[in-house]
Amino acid sequence: MVMTSGWSIFIIIIVVAHIIGYSYLLWSTSKMKAKDYKEGETTGHEWDGIQEYNNPLPRWWLYMFILTIIFAIGYLVLYPGMGNYKGTLGWTQENEWAKENQDVLAKRAELFSTFIDKPIPEMIKDEKAIAIGERLFANHCSTCHGSDAQGAVGFPNLTDDDWLYGSQPDTLVQTITNGRNGVMPAWGAALGDEGVKQVAAYVREFSEQGQDEKLVAEGQKKFAMFCVACHGADAKGNHMLGAPNLTDTTWLHSFDSGLVETILIEGISGKMPAHGELLDEGSIKVLAAYVYSLTHE
Repeated sequence: MVMTSGWSIFIIIIVVAHIIGYSYLLWSTSKMKAKDYKEGETTGHEWDGIQEYNNPLPRWWLYMFILTIIFAIGYLVLYPGMGNYKGTLGWTQENEWAKENQDVLAKRAELFSTFIDKPIPEMIKDEKAIAIGERLFANHCSTCHGSDAQGAVGFPNLTDDDWLYGSQPDTLVQTITNGRNGVMPAWGAALGDEGVKQVAAYVREFSEQGQDEKLVAEGQKKFAMFCVACHGADAKGNHMLGAPNLTDTTWLHSFDSGLVETILIEGISGKMPAHGELLDEGSIKVLAAYVYSLTHE
């Protein structure tokens, strides 16, 4: 970022004025002889019974200050520090970062070279790849999915066999790269209060048998009208849409008697953030391999 010429001139004036001021102060101080100081004279500063005497600085201390000014002038000639002046060495933070980044990429390429070209099902056999993937998971995924990858309410468990979008290697890479946006629309207005109770009873019957038979029967009819497009006629979900399987006992947002009805009325949404801008392709593949290894030998 290049500052305006006005700010550049202002900074240059401030820096030069400080150097000149400090130089004059040291020069004027060094001209004073020991006889110019009165014995016992203080500067007027006193704190907690301690008085500051007006004695001349030791010569070594004075020379040290002179050396710091010389160093500052040399530094400002070689490196940027005077507004937009770039310095004779042409040093910049961007160039320094680029150089260090190149070194990191080279070392990483050497580290990845033994496994990165393998398919993910083969990569999970490499302990080094899985160790790197585990660290990537801890840095980027554990906040939501937990350090053990078992998730929490609203965050999927990655260690079981229940997947909203499927657990194929390419799918995992796509999910990590682009993220996911899950939306369950609100059906309260379309179903009405009674319709919500009926569909909720039908859905709960899969996991908690013994629901009211009449409600279940009517709920099945309404489910066929409003829900099969996403969850399927058998209510086992759709990986293409991220629609969950409603016939098992795995519930992303937990399961209780009132939650199913609340979700039917209000709908619910979830977001898996995209990591394509945070991680490069190699890191995403290694991370996907680690997630894949959680449910595959």
